[in-house]
Amino acid sequence: MAEKDLDLPADRESPVGAPVVRGNEAVAGDRAEDAIRFDPDDPDSLERATVEIQTFAEISASDAERLSILRGAAACAALVRGEGSYKAAAKRTDVPVSFIRKWARVHDLPRAVRVTVADGTLAPTAAKHIARLEGPLRYDLTWATLQHDLSVREVRTLASALKSGDDPDAVFAAHGIDLCGLHLECPRPVYRELHRRAALEERPIEAVIADAIDVTLSEGEVPG
Repeated sequence: MAEKDLDLPADRESPVGAPVVRGNEAVAGDRAEDAIRFDPDDPDSLERATVEIQTFAEISASDAERLSILRGAAACAALVRGEGSYKAAAKRTDVPVSFIRKWARVHDLPRAVRVTVADGTLAPTAAKHIARLEGPLRYDLTWATLQHDLSVREVRTLASALKSGDDPDAVFAAHGIDLCGLHLECPRPVYRELHRRAALEERPIEAVIADAIDVTLSEGEVPG
């Protein structure tokens, strides 16, 4: 099978400030119903976002609760949209531009990545480095971080190398990361059939599995 990229959303697709993840009961539990929406077009909502950012800026990201961090990130993104720039948002809150920018970018990450922050799988401090990247690299570094249990420092180093334009395969390989390696367990009948087809088609079993997954993923899209 020829290698190809699926057309995956690399940026946020839902409205800025909307509690898509924070308001998802499957992720946030009982707190979902209390999720705050920040509306960039509503002056009262922007004032609430201003207060939220000022409170958020006083708390270390390593100490803050994950849903609170996503709420703070949403407030940053909404205020930037409402004010028209990072600089204007920072001036209104008296918070550094760099703070506003990095958390607004986290809010802009695709939903699949934001979910891993919300459920505690991905550290928010790692997410802010992943958010520096663009396109599919956001996914690549996220999954590499989770699969290889990378530290925030390692994520920062990888993000810098990838951001500089270095070849992604070379960057990951230099850090001993097999980005495309994945251990799979499946029911015995499936295991038996995969090997049977690989033998009859005289192809590596990895290729047979990749083809089967490609067909399944192509049958329908999951919203990003």
